[in-house]
Amino acid sequence: MEPLSRKTPATAAVLSTLLSSKDAQWGLQIVKQTGLKTGTVYPILERLEAAGWVEAEWDTGDTRKGPRRRYFRLAGDAVSQASQYVASLEGQMKPGRSVALGFGWIAP
Repeated sequence: MEPLSRKTPATAAVLSTLLSSKDAQWGLQIVKQTGLKTGTVYPILERLEAAGWVEAEWDTGDTRKGPRRRYFRLAGDAVSQASQYVASLEGQMKPGRSVALGFGWIAP
């Protein structure tokens, strides 16, 4: 697992969403929970997967209609680092109403 080179509120929002669920989540579900745009969330998920923080798999079920979903979950050894990453940014943010940052935070 590689360390992440940048710390951003958007990455922290995605990690926080993944930390909050025991089950894998599909991309659009993460988009809705963070309030971020798809053009922000999917590149973050790709970077996290490339760094070994996130594991992804395609939906193999044939029961639902529509395009296949790609499910994401934190890698087992990434949970503690993801928690530290999120906590490090929580200290830099203050409470606010910005849904776009996922946490209801705004930059100081």
